Amino acid sequence: MKILAVIKHEYKKIVLKWTFLIGTFLLPALGLVFAFVPVLVFSIKGEPVKIIVIDPSGKIKPRLQQILSGESEVTSNEINRDKRKEAVDISVGEFVFVDYRFDEKNEEQIQRELRAKVSDGEVDAYLIIPRNFEDREANFQLFSRRAGDIVLNSAIRGALTKAVRAEKLLKAKISEKELENLIGEVNFSVKKIGEAGEEKEGTGNFWVGFVVALFIYMVLSIYGQTVLSAVIEEKETRIAEILFSSARPFELMMGKLVGVGLAGLTQVAIWVASAAFIILFSMPYLVAAGWRLPEISFAASISFLVYFLLGFFTYASIFALIGSMVTNIQEGGQFSFVPVMIMLLSFYFCFAILRDPNSSFSFWISIAPFSSPLAMPIRMTMETPPVWQVLFSILVNLLTVVGIVWVASRIYRIGMLMYGKRATLPEIWRWIKEG
Repeated sequence: MKILAVIKHEYKKIVLKWTFLIGTFLLPALGLVFAFVPVLVFSIKGEPVKIIVIDPSGKIKPRLQQILSGESEVTSNEINRDKRKEAVDISVGEFVFVDYRFDEKNEEQIQRELRAKVSDGEVDAYLIIPRNFEDREANFQLFSRRAGDIVLNSAIRGALTKAVRAEKLLKAKISEKELENLIGEVNFSVKKIGEAGEEKEGTGNFWVGFVVALFIYMVLSIYGQTVLSAVIEEKETRIAEILFSSARPFELMMGKLVGVGLAGLTQVAIWVASAAFIILFSMPYLVAAGWRLPEISFAASISFLVYFLLGFFTYASIFALIGSMVTNIQEGGQFSFVPVMIMLLSFYFCFAILRDPNSSFSFWISIAPFSSPLAMPIRMTMETPPVWQVLFSILVNLLTVVGIVWVASRIYRIGMLMYGKRATLPEIWRWIKEG
């Protein structure tokens, strides 16, 4: 069949392009990089940081050591015990607290000696704790040959904050656990009540719905523009005259739409498979962080595919129609603003579904043509609508696709052979009647 030959030609023309190959495999490669590289980088453990702490009060250094070792609360007995240990170097996790006697030395001498130790590589950094550490204006100074290490700086800053706060709480006779109990947030969970009265997680599928809408919008925009560019290219190079001599215009247009659609599905399949692999690799880290994958049924997954195809043929037909009416790619870009704006509005309408999937507005935009390919999949991720609504939505959009393809094919038949002049609305109406 001639239409199969057209489908094969359009599919190979897109899939074998270097831009398609780069775009298809670059995104999964970047995903793998962002998934694997941080794990590898943070799994590499460097040498412990040798640090000297100058603490005239003797109260902050013991707390700092305990906090960096993972203990957040320190008692007075532990502070006194750590003071007796001050004559030796103390290793705490990734830090080694190097002993340094400064009792009989002035500030200038201390700074000179410590700078020399850093320069000679004896220590990596030294921290000076002011005597007025309890004041808001107190200035804590860290001198380090690794001053650009934001992880190190953040760890010391956070530990200092906790240590000073613990000392202030001790004076006020309030423990850190009591403070946490006073200022901590309440435990708050949202449960959804289904139609049968069963409990479900209330917010688990919110981001799934948003990602699905964004993904469908992006794919439809990209491949709709691909159809537009292909039609205009054939018209500008006058290849259409040769193609029309060997196949009917309807076969050419449908072959183009199906071929481009299959190329889009190929790319989407590769992206989905890559995303699944990355998620499986990252699962232990996601579980440790408290993430839980939302449950999406097999029926919902099939519905996503159906609505993707309906959306593609709806918008791709409009792009093909625009391509057959204009004379060059610049005009095509101007007129493509219309379907892109319709898709964008449909995407924004989806936010109403994310808030209330059972409202009247959510029902109508999930049924209506043009918005349904984006809206109904989101609604299904939030809460499964009645089967009759899904079937009715598919029927309405299927009839819409048939109608748009019928109109587009009649315009395509004449418009592809019109050169040098952009079609007017009366001419387009005459093409539809004569086609």
